[in-house]
Amino acid sequence: MPIKTAAIIGAGIAGLTAALALARNGIRAAIFEQAEALTEVGAGLQISPNASRILDTLGVLDALRPVWLEPAEVRLVSGSSLRLLASVPCGSFARERWGSPYGAVHRATLQKALLAAVTANPLCELHLGRAIDVTDRQVLDAAIREDVDMIIGADGVWSRTRALVPSAPSPHFSGNIAWRFTIPETSAPSILDRTSVTAFLGPSAHLVSYPIKEHATFNIVANISGSSTSHDWSATGTKAQREHLLRRFSGWNDAITSMLERQEQATFWPLYEASAGRWHNGANVILIGDAAHAMMPFAAQGAAMAIEDAFELAGMVASHPLAEALDLFEKHRLPRIARLRQRAAFNQFAYHVRGPVRLARDLVLSMRPPQRLAADLDWIYGYRAIG
Repeated sequence: MPIKTAAIIGAGIAGLTAALALARNGIRAAIFEQAEALTEVGAGLQISPNASRILDTLGVLDALRPVWLEPAEVRLVSGSSLRLLASVPCGSFARERWGSPYGAVHRATLQKALLAAVTANPLCELHLGRAIDVTDRQVLDAAIREDVDMIIGADGVWSRTRALVPSAPSPHFSGNIAWRFTIPETSAPSILDRTSVTAFLGPSAHLVSYPIKEHATFNIVANISGSSTSHDWSATGTKAQREHLLRRFSGWNDAITSMLERQEQATFWPLYEASAGRWHNGANVILIGDAAHAMMPFAAQGAAMAIEDAFELAGMVASHPLAEALDLFEKHRLPRIARLRQRAAFNQFAYHVRGPVRLARDLVLSMRPPQRLAADLDWIYGYRAIG
């Protein structure tokens, strides 16, 4: 018998999408978020066709189309010479090949679109400023005012819902740091492409840039190796950490190093990932998104995987007995997540190689036509979630 109600812990992209996907299947969802308001945390993100297809099904994509950027292409560029190494076309090519658009947008813009859809849906209830103790079922039931059939942990890499799942994943520092900042288009250096997503590659580091159309800014993420004990994703970093960042980009094109030197407000994001572990308790609790499988951002699929999780979980609990659905969900999603982890690790290696291997990489990339590179992404972008 399909479930009727669910409690969702966390009102990020995973939690809000889960509520909409459940409502699409006639299941009422109450979302609990400890923050008093959903603020503009983070910066830009890329929404690939595998995720935009789901957002379209849930009625959210129409709110994004007027404000997001559909990049002309995704470009790989040398961080020292600025030579174009390879590119994958997007725009109309993405819609034709993968059946849905590829977009770049501010995280807050996506969250606002999801929030508007949740607020308008009579089967969704959002409770802000509610730090629920999920380990106390009586407290949870009282907050919801009834027994719920399922609890969904969509509370991120530092999930507290994991406490309800024996042998759940645990977060650990990846050894990588992301420095994030935005630059107004009017003052951005000319090396930043106004129409595309660009990854500048160099030894032991890479830098990703793309326009955030609705804010008239560029989103910049500089990825390096480093050390951290911080869990704060809004810190500006210490003087020593900033010096380490600049050392990693030493020898890069002067326009890039000058841009980095000027960013006093760049935020220091230590990147944590989740270990292997169970995603559900065998009965009525399930983890999705970063709570289940936080991974490195080097395949630009973190938000997309949260969206896929939410949509596929809703479809499964609507069509199978709950315990069976949770097990089916985990078994179905694990291989895809594992393959994406491998792809992200490969991208990090390929982007950061040094010496002769770097020269070989550049040669191989230059010999691969855009159509061949696009074919390598079919399994990611062409994926059609079950819902």
